[in-house]
Amino acid sequence: MPGFPTLIFEKAGEVAHISLDRPGALNSYNMQMRDDFSEALSAIQYDDEVRALIISGQGRAFCAGADLTEFGTAPSQVEARQVRWQRDVWGQLNGLRIPSIAAIHGYCMGSGMEIALLCDLRIATHDAVFAMPEVKLGMIPAAGGSQTLPRNCGASAALDLLLTGRRFGAEEALAMGLVTRTVAEDELESAAWSLAEDFCALPWPASGLVKQAIRDGMDLSLEDGLALEQRLAQVAYGA
Repeated sequence: MPGFPTLIFEKAGEVAHISLDRPGALNSYNMQMRDDFSEALSAIQYDDEVRALIISGQGRAFCAGADLTEFGTAPSQVEARQVRWQRDVWGQLNGLRIPSIAAIHGYCMGSGMEIALLCDLRIATHDAVFAMPEVKLGMIPAAGGSQTLPRNCGASAALDLLLTGRRFGAEEALAMGLVTRTVAEDELESAAWSLAEDFCALPWPASGLVKQAIRDGMDLSLEDGLALEQRLAQVAYGA
């Protein structure tokens, strides 16, 4: 696997693993990480052997958000954000056919929470800390948070989190539907890999098609969603 300055990318059998690797900066998301992330996701997208993806973080955090130190090198925070999001990393992650798992520990804030919400399942340690502080900084989420957050926890709860920017723990995240399950810190890695291996054991392309049915059907009427399901079922039966 190629080496990257800001993340560790490995492949074990049919499982791909991206681990954010800026531990000294709590894995804050900067422009180099954007480029590295995009390249790793492209490699996964075009690798027909990969059947599941795990995203985790090195050190004391999953990802503490955007690297605000980069704002000081640009004429404005707005321009700095525009540069950071020029590559459609979030579209790449959201568009993956394979199931994706966020393995969350420590801080998961701002962009980190948005990365996690773009994954299909989220496992968090009991001591994980979440927040969406963008509005308190005079901004709004720019990596999908305003859309993925209410789709997982509802509009009122999403507004509460976005307008207050408050920190909350894993158990509240679980109750709101923002994480799939919680585990002890020493169980996180094994839980994520066990789930990924379970996904790899599923018949292909059925696992990818059911993901597509849910992802694409969320914004359709029930009638159109049922029609989508029928079309995808025919693809699965004919595979």
